[in-house]
Amino acid sequence: MRNTTYLRRNWQLYALLVLPVIYFLLFKYGPMYGVQIAFKEFNFFQGIGGSEWVGLDIFREVFHNNDFFKALRNTLLLNLLDLIISFPAPLILAIMLYELKVIWFKKFAQTILYIPHFISWVIIGGIVLQVFGTESGFLNNLLTGIGLDAVPFLSNKHYWLITYLLVGVWQSAGWGTILYLAALTGINKELFEAAEVDGAGRFKKILHISLPGIKTTIATLLIINLGNMISIGFDRPFIIGNVAVRDYSEVLSTFVYRVGIESGQISLATAVGLFQALVGLVFLLGANYASKKLADESIL
Repeated sequence: MRNTTYLRRNWQLYALLVLPVIYFLLFKYGPMYGVQIAFKEFNFFQGIGGSEWVGLDIFREVFHNNDFFKALRNTLLLNLLDLIISFPAPLILAIMLYELKVIWFKKFAQTILYIPHFISWVIIGGIVLQVFGTESGFLNNLLTGIGLDAVPFLSNKHYWLITYLLVGVWQSAGWGTILYLAALTGINKELFEAAEVDGAGRFKKILHISLPGIKTTIATLLIINLGNMISIGFDRPFIIGNVAVRDYSEVLSTFVYRVGIESGQISLATAVGLFQALVGLVFLLGANYASKKLADESIL
């Protein structure tokens, strides 16, 4: 009876949830029907239901494929470097923005930092080529103009790694500050005023008030990032990468595209996708457990 009264009083809130729930049912849970392809020798003419079951044969084929392990290694490497370099960048930027006192400059800086997030990776790929290209790139024209050697930013795998990471920071760091800025805004201002009265400088206020005040947000985003360690977006490595640096640019998402779409091995691509999802779940649960034990913060 009490539940019925509560539902009648708050039915608008539940009505707002209807569309998101339908979206998740249709586009997130519905496609799980196709996961069975990973255990079948998929035949286009017989369809998913009519294809022959082959047990774990597809997974055995995946784990005997050297290209798969190279893609897995590159995925973990790029995600780990992204976690080390790209994860702290929004946090540092957010604290710097929060400390700005000139309001118009703060809004101007936020706008400039947000813009790259809205630019398509196709356009970013063109910008990267124009800036870092070996023959006609702006930077190399500048270097050769002052008598220095050109740097193979996009054709040497070590320089490519640095370029890949810096482009990622430029594209995502500004947008990533939103959550941290929201969390910083929620900190009680009286704590900062009390610290100033006690003689604390800006650095000590950041260290003892700002960072502890947003530690829950930091832990949550860290857990989510660790959960995505084995999955990686398709656009960035595919557009910035090229044949010369395939040793590093071939990751699981591009491997799935190459095997599943270009070669037509749908079962193999599905098995790799399922492997990513299961290992990602293990990473997520492990990171959540470690965070709960070490910092008493978790998302589950």
